[in-house]
Amino acid sequence: MKKDIHPSYGPVVFRDRAANHAFLTRSTMTSEKTIDWEDGHTYPVVDVEISNVSHPFYTGTARVLDTAGRVEKFEKRYGKKRG
Repeated sequence: MKKDIHPSYGPVVFRDRAANHAFLTRSTMTSEKTIDWEDGHTYPVVDVEISNVSHPFYTGTARVLDTAGRVEKFEKRYGKKRG
């Protein structure tokens, strides 16, 4: 690898403001804001709008669209072309 071309990679706290949930991981992202973590160290914190704690797919509240019903409705309205 070439030296001095890669961003620094270190511990960062990502905080989901909607769900009041935070987790510590490693990333190349950085922030001016910091947070005192459970282990007594201070880490940069990145606020995110959605995470696995608040995303509808992971929480089980996701809605499934009835695409088959839409296709059938279209075919009924405009008919299938055969030929």
